[in-house]
Amino acid sequence: MRGLSRRWNMIKLKTPEELKLMRIAGRVTAEVLDIMREAVRPGISTGELDRLAEEHIRRNNGIPAFKNYRPMASMTPFPGTICASINEEVVHGIPQFSRILQEGDIISIDVGAYVNGWCGDAACTYPVGEISPERKKLLEVTEESLNRAISQALAGNTLGDIGHAVEGYVKPLGFGVVRDYTGHGIGSKMHEAPQIPNYGRAGQGMTLKAGMTIAIEPMIMSGREKVKTGGNGWTVSTVDGSDAAHFERSVAILDDGPEILTPWQSFQ
Repeated sequence: MRGLSRRWNMIKLKTPEELKLMRIAGRVTAEVLDIMREAVRPGISTGELDRLAEEHIRRNNGIPAFKNYRPMASMTPFPGTICASINEEVVHGIPQFSRILQEGDIISIDVGAYVNGWCGDAACTYPVGEISPERKKLLEVTEESLNRAISQALAGNTLGDIGHAVEGYVKPLGFGVVRDYTGHGIGSKMHEAPQIPNYGRAGQGMTLKAGMTIAIEPMIMSGREKVKTGGNGWTVSTVDGSDAAHFERSVAILDDGPEILTPWQSFQ
């Protein structure tokens, strides 16, 4: 989940002991997505997917990070354990038992979990049954953009290197980048500094340091780069009704390279 608040704390470098705890939270979070991978099918409701996710988190002594989350006092608390965003919905879709997945849909599932006071955050977009070649391409490109971004999460690189890895890959292929929402730092809080844009210029921006832990989450659309928030105050969709996909991993920047803290299985 992407925080809506503009208030960010200072960057916190994690100790080896803290990273051990973050791996536990990340594993539980990734396991939820692996459960979703098997559960997503035509006929299941997003409410049922939410129930399965919360059950797994609590069974592993965790707390759903999204449930009742409210980044601003004026907002209605988010009611779900997962964000369940279908087709043109980019992020923050509210799960409902009345919302049934249909053959050919795509669904982006975002989930976060606190375990022992540390947070994991991850997302993956799944096909519902057989999907069109265009939707399959969108999923493949978005996941590959995440992989390319993670490869740039190196001590000594910059935030611009991460953003450029996403934008420089998807734009020439004809896809758009969601610019209103970004990745973020993560640790004992779900949203920490810095913000991690999915666009930028190589070599520019903050220099990355070993001990940083970040959530990289490209949100890519097949149409124009404009989004809107729905009447529920949460669900973000593309303005032109084009499809969107969302992939996210929590990552630790170490001296010997990036470590994926939320090792969910690919949708493929």
